Amino acid sequence: MKVVILAGGYGTRISEESAIRPKPLVEIGGQPMLWHIMKIYGAYGLNEFVVCCGYKGDMIKRYFRDYVLARSDVTFDLHADTIETHRNGVEPWRVTLVDTGETTMTGGRLKRVRPYLGEATFCLTYGDGVADIDLDELIDFHRRSGAVATVTAVRQPGRFGALGLSPDDAKVRGFREKSNDDGGFVNGGFFVLEPAVFDYIEGDDTTWEREPLERLAEEGRLVAYRHRGFWQNMDTLRDKQLLESMWQRGDAPWKTW
Repeated sequence: MKVVILAGGYGTRISEESAIRPKPLVEIGGQPMLWHIMKIYGAYGLNEFVVCCGYKGDMIKRYFRDYVLARSDVTFDLHADTIETHRNGVEPWRVTLVDTGETTMTGGRLKRVRPYLGEATFCLTYGDGVADIDLDELIDFHRRSGAVATVTAVRQPGRFGALGLSPDDAKVRGFREKSNDDGGFVNGGFFVLEPAVFDYIEGDDTTWEREPLERLAEEGRLVAYRHRGFWQNMDTLRDKQLLESMWQRGDAPWKTW
């Protein structure tokens, strides 16, 4: 199963960092947020990634270009202009990096990577959130639900897309983006999706969290997997400092690998 990661936005709320690098490359514990997210998926055997690049996407490409070299023992034969790798301790990742445009909205970014996904169920998440989520359980929940889309619902105050959940089943009754209400369940990313979701995305100007999710909810084709464990996004500098302090204390719940 392939994993799509949205990594093309500007990250305006963390401009102290994103002015010099894309938000998914902001480091926690010396490693980019993108790496932490991929390690979460890799722990469940999900090792094929499609990354939606945009703002400063060239930096993400350079990161992966140099990833193996930075983690290997190598011999450089300068005269022959060759590199011999002796030890390669990197993860078994296959990473496709797609330029989805600097101003494309989240739904548009997803639609642009359609050619790389085939006709199978796939995962989707944001490039700025981590969790101690059981991905095997999430995927099994999605398959049993028969839904077109599954969103992971987490508890977090305001700011994010609020989910109107039925108390007696998993159906999402409504989707309100950028709710001002505190508490309740909100969109935590970590989606599992069927290719049919592309029928709900018109083009580059489509925001995934608006028309597509709202329509899927109205049609009863969107369900929520309630995750009651740890979840935290890195939306602001304060969020980054929180995650960094947890990592440095050796108390990082998302470190499931």
